[in-house]
Parts: sequence; C-alpha cells; structure tokens
Amino acid sequence: MANQLPSRRRFLGGLGAAGTAALLSGCVTSTSTGKSSSKGAVTLQSNLSAPQAKAAMEDLVAAFGKEGSGRASLNTVAAETFRTQLPTYLTSANPPDVYTWYPGSVADAYAKKNLLLDLDEAWTSSPDLKRYSKALDSLCTSTSGKKVFVPSTYYWWGMFYRKSNFAKWGVSEPKSWDDFLDVCDKLKSKGVAPIGLGAGGNTPWVASAWFDYLDIRINGAQYHRELLAGKHRFDDPEVRKVFDRWQEVLPFFDPDGTAVPFQDATTTLLNGRSGMMLIGTFFADAAPKNALDDIDFFRFPIIDEKIPLAEEAPTDGYFASARTGRHDQVLDLMKYLATAEAQEIYIKGSSGTVLPCNPDAKDAGTALVKKGRKHIEEAAEITQYFNRDSSDALQPTADNALTKFLAKPKSIGSILTDWQRDAEKIWNA
Repeated sequence: MANQLPSRRRFLGGLGAAGTAALLSGCVTSTSTGKSSSKGAVTLQSNLSAPQAKAAMEDLVAAFGKEGSGRASLNTVAAETFRTQLPTYLTSANPPDVYTWYPGSVADAYAKKNLLLDLDEAWTSSPDLKRYSKALDSLCTSTSGKKVFVPSTYYWWGMFYRKSNFAKWGVSEPKSWDDFLDVCDKLKSKGVAPIGLGAGGNTPWVASAWFDYLDIRINGAQYHRELLAGKHRFDDPEVRKVFDRWQEVLPFFDPDGTAVPFQDATTTLLNGRSGMMLIGTFFADAAPKNALDDIDFFRFPIIDEKIPLAEEAPTDGYFASARTGRHDQVLDLMKYLATAEAQEIYIKGSSGTVLPCNPDAKDAGTALVKKGRKHIEEAAEITQYFNRDSSDALQPTADNALTKFLAKPKSIGSILTDWQRDAEKIWNA
C-alpha cells in the first residue's frame, strides 16, 4: 500500500549486510536481576520534548488510558539529556518500562547487552504489526532474530527553506551541486548566511547529516553503511573526497554554525537570517504553526549521477526495558502504539510532518508531506542516520571529528587519522 515503506529497498543497509560489525548479535531476555515494579502505570520515557511533539505524546498517553487496556505515565526528558542518559536508564536498577528511540543497529547494540525486551509476542498477536512492510519487519528485528522494536513514524531529511524568503531573494531550488553553489553565492551577496547548521551547544550530531549526505552522494549508500560498520577506514581516500567537497561549500556556512544548537539555527532560518538548512522534519515541531505552510525543501544536490539515489529517512518508535516488571502491560501499550489510531493522534497533535508506519494510518496530507513521501519513494536506497546506522556509541567520534573539521578544515588529514583510531576503540569494545 502507499503508506507502507517500500519493502523492495534495503531500508537499513546494515540489515541487508547482516553479520557486519555494526550489526551486533544479541538475544533479548527479561531475566535481568533488577526489574521495575509490576504495579502502577507503564512508565514511558520520551525524548520528544519540542512543544508540539510533547503535546502529541500527552494526547497519545491519554488516548491509551481511555482504551481500557491499561495506563501509561509519560515522562518527557530534554532530547539531548535523554540521548546521553539512555544507557543509564536501561542499566538502572529500576528502569522506565518503555522508551522512544530508534530501530536498526542502534537498537541492536542495546539488544546485544540483553537490555531490551523481546517483543515477538506483540508482533505475532497484533493484527496491525502483522501487516507492516517487510522493510520495517527487518528493521525491528535484532540479529538474534527477536523483535525488539515497534515503529510508529518515519520522516525525511532535506534542505529546508522558507518559500517566501527564496522568492524575496530571487532564487529557486537547485538541482545540481553547481546550481547549489550558485544559490549560495547569490544569498551571500545579499548579506544572508546561505547555510544554517546548528551543531553547537548540545547538538553537535547535526553535522553528521552533512557527512552522511556527502558520503552517500559521492561513495554511495552501500559504502557508507560498510564504513560505519568498520569495513572501511575513516582515513581512506574515499572519505577524504567527502571532505574535499565539503570544503567547497564551507565558506557559505553560517559563522555561528558550531556555536548555536539546531533549535537556534532553526529560528535563524525562519527569521530569514540564513537561507537553508539540512535538517529533518522534526525541526518543525518547534516552529510556529503559521510558518508551516511557508516551509519547503529540496533534495540534497546530486553530485555523481552514477551513484544510486539514496535519502536519509529515519524511523522512530519504541523499545522496552528487559527489566520491566509489567511485561503484559508493556505489550498492550506497544500493540496500541502500532495502531493507525495512535499514529494519527500523534500526527494530528504534532507538526504533522512525519509519515505513519501503519499502512492504514493517514498522514497530514499537506503539500509538504506529499512532497516528502514522493521524495522518499523516489530513492533507490534509504539510510537512517549516522548513529542509527552504526551505534549511539560511535556518534561522539563523529561529533568530535566533524566539529574539529569545521574549525580547522586544513587539518583534515590528522582529524581523519584520529577519527579512525577512536572508531576502532568502539568497534573493538
């Protein structure tokens, strides 16, 4: 069906290359010594802290309570705090039951440590989950063969801009890398910072989008996934090409790119002080509702026509602690989160810029969402994101290397040598 992610594509290439270092084997059990209490509501730990996303999660939890199958208690944590604290949550003596997070190799890394609940029962007993695409089924299966994740929505990354600003500046969406550089030139001549970044503060990971996209455009998605799995080296000549190309566009980046977090960079974009920004649709959850109709995006420019078209389209959803004492209640919540009703509640309450995983769920139907769906469907391959295609543990090595490159691009040789050394420590751990 149209709403299903295309199963003919390798939705996560790591899963198409099972057995690589990034795909960590792991049998998930619920036999860990520490467990959460079996009494009370299921605790749902959420990183969806942007105003609209948080409100949508509150609506979702309220609706679950009305279903009569159980109650859930929502605890929303600032996104970057959640990111750094997640391993602590999962290993604590009395962990939260359910978490918002990501499937694929990032979930598999936690499954390897026996931290995630086996969700096979939810997948086999839910009429909704039985109908999810094969791509999603694979994405939510650990390399031990267990289901460890329930997907709810997916979204896309692109070069976002305000239509009214592009019209005012007399520029249009570029189709090629050279067109892109021309647009940057024009914006800079008008006193506008052409490209916003937002890799400062506690969001240095945003810079990984530039690394991901340049790598999949220059070397292809297959190479990119193999690189993140440790099959290639970060100091290989192919990776150096990524940074050679990045240096061409560095003069067009906002000078504050590594000084402010992406939320502030989003404000700069919306206010017209920067022209465009490579970001995921989640940024819209913090944007004023009246700005949404003015937001548009274009595909990250093609660099080599011979490379199969790939796009970043991450999936979001939920996994559960292996230490939960509320096994049955957790499964009830997971099955509810997989329904079309639940996903439509979330889409309605948030900015509506995500696509539902349930094949029967309706998206927001806006022009932006229709364009986003087409954007994903036209891709020959789909990647997730740097940490999602590798592990949360590898992400800090990228943050460190990329922020150093942005500060001292001429030192790229030593930066890549150091990155490889740091990555090897993670891969060999």
